Amino acid sequence: MNVSRPPAMASVIHFAAVLAGLFLIPGYPLAAEQPGGPDGAGQIAGDPNRPASVCEPSTLDSPYIPVDSWVYPAVLRLYGLGFVDTVFLDMRPYTRSSLDHMLEVAGARIEDADPGPDTDQAQEIYEALTHELRADMQGPCLAHEGKSRIESLYSVERAISGTPLRDSYHLGSTVVNDYGRPYQNGFNDYSGASGYASAGRFLIYVRGELQAAPSAAGYSQALAQELAALDATTYYFSLTAPSTVPIPLNQQDTIPAGPIAAATYGRLMEAYVSAHYLNHEISFGKQDDWLGPGLGGGMANSNNAENIYSFRINRIEPLHIPLLSRLTGPFRYDFLIGPLKGHTYPVGAWTHVEKVGFRPTENLEFGFERTVIWGGNGHEPITLHTFLKSFFSFVSPSAAVKNSRDDPGARFGAFDFSYRLPFVRNWLTFYTDSEAHDEPSPVDAPRRSGYRPGLYLSHVPGISKLDLRAEAVNTDASTRDSQGGQFQYFENIQRNGYTNQGQLFGDWIGREDKGGQGWITYHLSGNEWIQAGVRTQKATKDFIPGGTTLNDINFQVVKRFGKDFELNGNFAYEHWKAPIYPSGTPTYPASQQTVTTTTIQLTWFPKRKISF
Repeated sequence: MNVSRPPAMASVIHFAAVLAGLFLIPGYPLAAEQPGGPDGAGQIAGDPNRPASVCEPSTLDSPYIPVDSWVYPAVLRLYGLGFVDTVFLDMRPYTRSSLDHMLEVAGARIEDADPGPDTDQAQEIYEALTHELRADMQGPCLAHEGKSRIESLYSVERAISGTPLRDSYHLGSTVVNDYGRPYQNGFNDYSGASGYASAGRFLIYVRGELQAAPSAAGYSQALAQELAALDATTYYFSLTAPSTVPIPLNQQDTIPAGPIAAATYGRLMEAYVSAHYLNHEISFGKQDDWLGPGLGGGMANSNNAENIYSFRINRIEPLHIPLLSRLTGPFRYDFLIGPLKGHTYPVGAWTHVEKVGFRPTENLEFGFERTVIWGGNGHEPITLHTFLKSFFSFVSPSAAVKNSRDDPGARFGAFDFSYRLPFVRNWLTFYTDSEAHDEPSPVDAPRRSGYRPGLYLSHVPGISKLDLRAEAVNTDASTRDSQGGQFQYFENIQRNGYTNQGQLFGDWIGREDKGGQGWITYHLSGNEWIQAGVRTQKATKDFIPGGTTLNDINFQVVKRFGKDFELNGNFAYEHWKAPIYPSGTPTYPASQQTVTTTTIQLTWFPKRKISF
């Protein structure tokens, strides 16, 4: 039985921060103290020279930028080059208005910097990001008041050959960080659009897709039953006459047992309503979340799974509190709560997430996070009482409590930091993301934690347009804590673990795996690049009998035609082996599966907003 020790510090800090931010100190973004950009874009909030007729953006709403946007690699590079310090790397997404405030700082620094290749690179990124925000900078207000906009129209075509994996909870996934979209061997299509409408401090945002994927054989009956046994669950099949095909009776989203029907349906990728209050976004609906400084994954939260419907309070601008901020620097916080789908052990579990991030210096950032999964039919009801008990529980529950209606839930504590290294401040950034189950924080129990450390070289000496990034990732704790996959991202009460609609919403690496990623990128302009990457993943044998091995190399080209049409092409060549596949019993030598994935996305970013 896993018995959780609650991360009390994160709860207390988050609760105090929310009270201070919402009710005590409105706070102002750091950018409010900075001069404007080199081309005059981005009027300054609180500027005494601003005309009285110009409205304050702090009273207006602004949509989040989806986490799969090209904007984030661009902002991370601008930070790595040393031209912006107000960015919180571990709390994405950003709103369009908060990005505008970051650009105010970047613009002033670029204007004051000495000419050279680094400054030229920063200028290109700045111009591309400024163009992205052009609609928000038009008119007397920085944000939108009584306007609507079609943000993007796009179509993604994906061709897969071979037998792909789509099982982040066990064997691995061929495609990761893709919102849990369906995919199988053959031709897959995702076509969609996004847009928003705002009036004053209120906003509605929608991003929807039509998705299509072919049918597939799926896992065999024996394999599905073996994986269910690893999860301490059951999987029943029946033969329905006159068919001789086993029909799953208790379909579990975490186990892709066959046969898998073709998928053709519409899906809301994001859909939320929000209100802006004192630099907070208070929203309800389906929205992106990425908590961690890594590019390849977020230990606490990522877009590897379908977004959940949630209520959210997000401090989108850095907050200064007198005296306290002399020690911690400015900070941000985020809170969300909502139901998880696809859980059968028990059905109807919910989650709540708290995150607080600090920036004590311009080169150092760190953050604490907690995720709790609690409740479910037949275990405990989802009520205000059980939520508050979960949120404020500061003692380790007994086995009897864990199995009762007073269970505070499966709790996971995370810690991350990023640091621009001394003497190479504008060259090298070191960062680490980490998460621990049954512990307040990875800081408290480093040997019982999973890690994703990374190193980012923002530009190669002599080749200013080239950057390098490498990340390792490990969720296999020390040998004494290796528990057959029943530790990281898992809990004996919440046996479907850290998943939504069957896919991990944390790091794609999985429950007891090791691996990593690397990228080398040549930047053609501020929003165009050519990239080569590698990815590897290996599950331990005490988790998946016989273990698993997955390796791929991938190539990406992002090119603009004009300023508003983007072509994003990606090709991946993958080998994977799992001795347990397909029979459910390890077989040697294991057959090697080869998978190629070709993805082409065309996106149009319309120029204008529509007034109403």
